Amino acid sequence: MSLVKLTIDGKEVTTSSNNTILMAARQAKIHIPTLCYHPRLPVSGACRVCVVEVEGRPALVASCAMPVAEGMVVHTRTERVMRARKLVVDLLLSSGDHNCLLCQSNGSCELQDLAYELGIETLRFPVESPGYPKDTSNAMIERDLNKCILCGRCVRACNEVQVNEVIDFGYRGGKSKIVTAWDLPYGESECVFCGECVSVCPTGALTERQAKFKARPWKLEKVRTTCPYCGVGCQLELNVAEGQVVKVTSDYRYGPPNFGSLCVKGRFGYDFIHHPERLKTPLIRDNDSFREASWDEALGLVAERLSEIKTRYGSDALGGLASARCTNEENYLFQKFFRAVLGTNNVDHCARL
Repeated sequence: MSLVKLTIDGKEVTTSSNNTILMAARQAKIHIPTLCYHPRLPVSGACRVCVVEVEGRPALVASCAMPVAEGMVVHTRTERVMRARKLVVDLLLSSGDHNCLLCQSNGSCELQDLAYELGIETLRFPVESPGYPKDTSNAMIERDLNKCILCGRCVRACNEVQVNEVIDFGYRGGKSKIVTAWDLPYGESECVFCGECVSVCPTGALTERQAKFKARPWKLEKVRTTCPYCGVGCQLELNVAEGQVVKVTSDYRYGPPNFGSLCVKGRFGYDFIHHPERLKTPLIRDNDSFREASWDEALGLVAERLSEIKTRYGSDALGGLASARCTNEENYLFQKFFRAVLGTNNVDHCARL
């Protein structure tokens, strides 16, 4: 790896020869807008929003795909560049149903942000919605292809990051869209519903059904925590509004172990937190029925029964099954109690079964 020097908007930048113009610009804190680009995904150069002008080249180039070169002079905000970006966004806005007032991603949409950044007030082309029906065949992911801009981020996330290979581009020309095998609904496909596609979608084409109408993005407080479902320790964000967990997201910038990826449990298995049937008070079986009890009474009864069994049959007559719906700290204390206090290694976890 060698270093090269180039000039971006009059600023001299020294960067790795392996970098693209976009990476060099971000290194120098120079903003170039993107839509199809994502740091975790292979470069496609599909949307052309990141085009820049390079001296000596007749055409605008996609900065996300163009490697840097020694002595290169780049302009990111010339009149020609801004005109091209506005045209691209104009075309995207007119080729779909992008009614922000009715969209779940309003306030968290990269297309919306880009239209505002470019100062687009009116559209030069008539709006023609494709008229696709919403795909609500799955309880976790809602797919609205009328809001899809064909950036391909979901396809690359599914095929290159998760390697599930469930979706890809289908059909041709103006009828192109993202499809599953045989263009089946999500719920009938081989999708494992990890939600990787949802996490990288820049618009409202893919959204979490459980979060619909729960809270607008700007009302959410994100709390970083560790997923309790298994021992990997994936980092995630609880999106909380008025004391309720509305949805779960993750951020690739958190790094290992998951770099933003989650499984179906980690991303969508949080509804038990506020489920109306969730037990909040200890129950004790009394005459073939359950009655509510205080924590002191319940814990006292458990301690008494465990002590009786240990005395009569020995420690290995006892066993414990930990729950993925508890925190990692609680599960650690659970196994420590069985090993150090009760003297048995008969401990297992529901996520392993």
